[in-house]
Amino acid sequence: MKLLALDTSSEGCSAALLVNGSVTERFDLAPRGHTRLLMPMIRELLAEQNLAPMDLDALAFARGPGSFTGLRIATGVIQGLAWGLEIPVIPVSSLATVALGAIENFNVAEGDGIAVAFDARMGEVYWGCFQSREGLPVPVAAERVCSPVAVSLPPLDGCWFGGGQGWQLREQMPQSLVSAVSQIDDTLVPRARCVARLAHHDLTAGGGVSAAEAQPVYVRDEVTWKKLPGR
Repeated sequence: MKLLALDTSSEGCSAALLVNGSVTERFDLAPRGHTRLLMPMIRELLAEQNLAPMDLDALAFARGPGSFTGLRIATGVIQGLAWGLEIPVIPVSSLATVALGAIENFNVAEGDGIAVAFDARMGEVYWGCFQSREGLPVPVAAERVCSPVAVSLPPLDGCWFGGGQGWQLREQMPQSLVSAVSQIDDTLVPRARCVARLAHHDLTAGGGVSAAEAQPVYVRDEVTWKKLPGR
């Protein structure tokens, strides 16, 4: 299995190549450098493995939520490759990639929970709750966008951990919720290596969509857009 994974959904820009279970990655924190960095990262990864794009079996990308501009960059690259190569695409939740990073960093036990928060701007956070099952994050609630004061944790047997830069707003979150979280890493951002791992799992389970169906997920609805001045 040869799978190329991309992430540009946050200030991080990364590409990862999974070849027969082994993952290599290029990563850089560059809020305005995604367009400049992404294609060279892809070329470097393929060259290291002496591969050409036509050798790939599948593609994956972090489909959001996250930066609107960033999401469109990865989506455009993935769609272009998928159309040309005629191979499946696996869209992966950006929140789930950070949940996987938290599982690895905190050595989260089976059954424990991971609450992921991204700063969505406009006084809101993107919020997702997951449970660790066999070392992978499984969603236990729908992803949503809300004010920090409105976040909540679903009932769960086990400890809770927090990940994502949205946790930098935890002073605005309910104190009872923050107290229920054992450890928090508010520096975690989506990574392509985590996209690759989650995509490989989904692909082996029969997942995958066509290039046309590989679309970003913004989570925000039209009501939220009306909050912008002049809209």
